[in-house]
Order: sequence, then C-alpha cells, then structure tokens
Amino acid sequence: MDKVQDKDVRPAVRLRQPDRAQVEMVIQSPDDLIPADHQARVIWRVCQAQDWSAFCAPLKARQGVCGRDATSPVLLASLWLYAAVRGVGSARELARLCTESKPYRWLCGGVSVNHHTLSDFRVAHGAALDELFTRMIAMLVAKRLVTVHRISQDGTRVRAFAGASSFRREKRLQHRLAQAAQHVQDLKQLLADPERSAGLSAKQKAARTRAAREREQRIEQAIKRLPQLKEKQDKLAKQKSKKERSG
Repeated sequence: MDKVQDKDVRPAVRLRQPDRAQVEMVIQSPDDLIPADHQARVIWRVCQAQDWSAFCAPLKARQGVCGRDATSPVLLASLWLYAAVRGVGSARELARLCTESKPYRWLCGGVSVNHHTLSDFRVAHGAALDELFTRMIAMLVAKRLVTVHRISQDGTRVRAFAGASSFRREKRLQHRLAQAAQHVQDLKQLLADPERSAGLSAKQKAARTRAAREREQRIEQAIKRLPQLKEKQDKLAKQKSKKERSG
C-alpha cells in the first residue's frame, strides 16, 4: 500500500525564480537613461548654447600642462540649473542625486562630481550664476519647457510658479524674472547655511521614508482586496453566463 502511495506522490515543481541580489553586467548608454523630451535635455541644450569662456578663464588645467582635468563649467552649471528647477539647493543633496537619479546621471554622462566641487563652483561664480539662472528659469517657464518646484518645510516639493498662461496674463517679463530671482535666492540660502541644508535633507529623507511606508500600506491593502475582487468577478461571470443561456 505504501508503495502505491509513493508512486502517487508528484515530484516538487521546478520553477525559475527572480534573484535580485545576483550581480550582472548591464551594457547601457547614459543617453538611454531618460526619454527624448525630458527636461534635463532641455537644460543641457540651453546651457550648451551659453558662453562659458569667463568661467573657463581661471582654470589651470591646460593642454600640455600636467594635472587633472577640470570639470566642465557647462556640466556643473547644468546640474545646478536642473537642481534649481527641481527645488534642490544643497550641494550634498545634489551630489547624492548625481549617483542615484537618472536625470542627474544623464547630465553627468559618466563624469563623477562630489559636493565639494559643486559647492566650490556655485560659490565662486555666485553672482554670475544667479543672474544666468534667473534669466534661464524665467524664459524656460514662459516657453513651457520646464516646471519649477520649490522646497516646502517638510522636505517635499511643490509647484513654485505658473507657466506660460500666467506669463501672458501678466504681460510683463519683469514679473517672471522677479519670481525666478526669488526662487534662485531661496535655494542659494541652503548652500550658505549647512545646518539648514542638513536639516532639510533629514526632512526629505523622512518624507521619502514616510512615502515608502504609505506605499507599502497601500500595496498590502490592495493585496487583501484581491480575493474580494475575484469573488465579484466570479459572480458577474455567472450572471452573464446565466443571461446568455436564458437568452
């Protein structure tokens, strides 16, 4: 009898299961990180079109001279401008995004940057960058090419100011420039105040943690509701089948 039962026992199922801890080599071009119409590409194109000769003049890295290559002012400015659009004013936060966020990684294009390099560049060219960013943000918003966000007290980002419709309604570029200038100065205060920047980073981290926790709760709720949904689906299917037979 035992032998008969043993024959009836089916072997364990062999399944292919995902192993997300497995290390693998991925061949990917940085250009594939973001879509063709991403705002980071707009920022890069606009920055490339500017004259950066004054920013390059003090650099000591020259052809035929020993030493490490300098980081491109176009790259550093584009990182700070995109950060301003996204409501980021901390050099440490920007450095983190350059390793974790696809748009910032796309802008870097394989060039590594740290918060010291970012901070030194922003401080050394403070007035020139303030003026440049103010003009750029004002016109990019007016042309509906970017959406500007600012940091709220809890570390989340909210819409900073409206787009082209408001620009047309105001009839004056001066209004948009004033808004952009204030936005640039608000973000610059984070760079000048390490304690506030650190505190804001902590709030952002807490906000991300809270968002992750809430997302997990919604997932659990969705999983629990799946059996109820199946019962409703089965009931509707039976009703439909009954109608079809009676029809």
